[in-house]
Amino acid sequence: MDNEPRNKLSAAGWLTLVVLLGLFGASFWYAAKVWTAMSGVHMSGWGWTFMILGVVVTIALGGGLMALVFYSSRHDMDR
Repeated sequence: MDNEPRNKLSAAGWLTLVVLLGLFGASFWYAAKVWTAMSGVHMSGWGWTFMILGVVVTIALGGGLMALVFYSSRHDMDR
């Protein structure tokens, strides 16, 4: 038997990793560009309140859906 770990990436795995890192870099660059372009825009207290509320609700919804996925997987409901 071969006792060496088999965690080496194939050529397709490396290509996928490079493409995903490129997409991440492009999205980060675009986000930074938009953030600096909107530096002069004023947002009221209500705007900040609803923006924070939207972020919190989105994260809670994502967390709740992931909890349901794990729950259904643990209780063999994924048939």
